Amino acid sequence: MIPVSRPWFGAEEESAVVATLRSRWVAEGPRVAEFEKAFAAYLGQAQAIAVSSGTTGLHLALQALGLGPGDEVIVPSLSFIATANSVVHAGATPVFADVDLATYNLSVASAEAALSSRTRAILLVHQAGLPADLDAFLALAARAGVTLVEDAACAIGSRLRGRLVGGDSAIAVFSFHPRKLLTTGEGGMIVTSDATLAARLRSLRNHGVSMSAYDRHAAGAAVIESYGTIGYNFRMTDLQGAVGLVQLGRIEDFVTRRIELGERYTRALTGHPGIAVPSVAPDVRFNYQTYQVRLTEKSRIARDALMRAFLEEGISTRRGIMASHREPSYRERPLRVPLPATETADRDAIVLPLYHDLEPHDQDRVIKTALELV
Repeated sequence: MIPVSRPWFGAEEESAVVATLRSRWVAEGPRVAEFEKAFAAYLGQAQAIAVSSGTTGLHLALQALGLGPGDEVIVPSLSFIATANSVVHAGATPVFADVDLATYNLSVASAEAALSSRTRAILLVHQAGLPADLDAFLALAARAGVTLVEDAACAIGSRLRGRLVGGDSAIAVFSFHPRKLLTTGEGGMIVTSDATLAARLRSLRNHGVSMSAYDRHAAGAAVIESYGTIGYNFRMTDLQGAVGLVQLGRIEDFVTRRIELGERYTRALTGHPGIAVPSVAPDVRFNYQTYQVRLTEKSRIARDALMRAFLEEGISTRRGIMASHREPSYRERPLRVPLPATETADRDAIVLPLYHDLEPHDQDRVIKTALELV
């Protein structure tokens, strides 16, 4: 069976875990602090705050910005459901907007049409790792007087006009889920240029405490911490930080490998009338976190039937990025703007196997099967 994805761990990560097990620190310890510093340096950012997942990172980011009941956040429906859920967790209301069918990223025109007097933020997803048009959304956010938050869960190592995604962000959130290029098993990272916001995020992730346990033990004095706000247990463990440090040191190799595999798919599938391959602009470096194609009206087979046919050949696939507004948890919520591109992608998109150690002969088998079936 060819899996659709697989995390990449090597001997270096295992050694880092063994070394950290000898440490007494289990959360917010020295490895987490090192990982945060290295991650910020990699992006060229001022602050990085490690958290327990990308979802908790989005939740904390929205809460730290002061969003809550009565506030609205524009989100793409075409995104993993955690994007919308994070808004609900923060007490605000997600308002769904449509995407550009070429990139699956949020449409500026649709997002603008979805704005209201209650809109406080736009949650911009760099979908599947493909950078969205950041400048256009910064301009829209400025016109509307709202905050732009970037969901960069999949976008580690991707670049827009030469700059790493997250490097120029006021606030962006990354995920280290097992399917991501950089994984710590679970975990996430918030990056920001605002030191005051970063301090609030560090407190909120650890029950609202005034000082982390690591800083308290390192102070060299008897320190009594306080809890000035109601926070969460959204911390990253030192074990995860150790793995993240090693993986970060290899991220450019990971991205290079994914680009090789992604572009190999594109070369082989381009020109097939039934398959729309990813659209990547010349000023973009796409990390190929996910290789999603869309079946066109000229396809000889429907998406769900294609998934079944792939499986019969021992090849695992996934449906494309979900339309959150069609899921039971959001189905009853009224839509403010139409979502035709989202619904087309939800019906016709499929994710092909792509992971770091995908062998050429396995990829060739996926390509051959796709060309024969579609």
